[in-house]
Amino acid sequence: MAEKTTASRSMNLRMTVYAALFTALIIIGGYISIPLPVGPVPIVLADFFVMITGLFLGFKWGLASVALYLSLGALGLPVFAGGRSGLAVLFGPTGGYLFGYLLLVSSVGLLASNRKESTVRNLMALIAGNILLYGAGVPWLKAVTNLGWAGAWAAGLIPFIPGIIIKIAVASILARVFLPRFKEISVQ
Repeated sequence: MAEKTTASRSMNLRMTVYAALFTALIIIGGYISIPLPVGPVPIVLADFFVMITGLFLGFKWGLASVALYLSLGALGLPVFAGGRSGLAVLFGPTGGYLFGYLLLVSSVGLLASNRKESTVRNLMALIAGNILLYGAGVPWLKAVTNLGWAGAWAAGLIPFIPGIIIKIAVASILARVFLPRFKEISVQ
């Protein structure tokens, strides 16, 4: 019985460390930020790392990682796009996307293949997650900035479509190449 408890603690510690590491990747992805002239939403790599987090850590630990990221930003640490932080960012024009990261990581973590590798299933999970992300981000952007629907789509989705496609493709490839080894390491 004590052996099982020790193994369980070891696994929880390992996953906690992984969650923190993936949080760091999301933060780094936020610092890689390209402002667009079209609106207040920049191009970032944070969403790419949120996708990776869902694929690699699954629902529970992926959600913990993204929640940590959002908590750090809410507490004032400069972790959001361009080194920004605070509640004003969380409830500003990009807040829907930031909260949408919770939907993205949750859906990818739930829908992606857990046991048997499936590139198609992972792709579908990534697509569904991005639909939820932009489904939260665009209406929030519209409400906060008083844009019409056409303006919200033009500023909050259309410029990002090529990047979404590239990020999904790269995340899928990385999962196919590295996920089997990661799962092997994480259960040892």
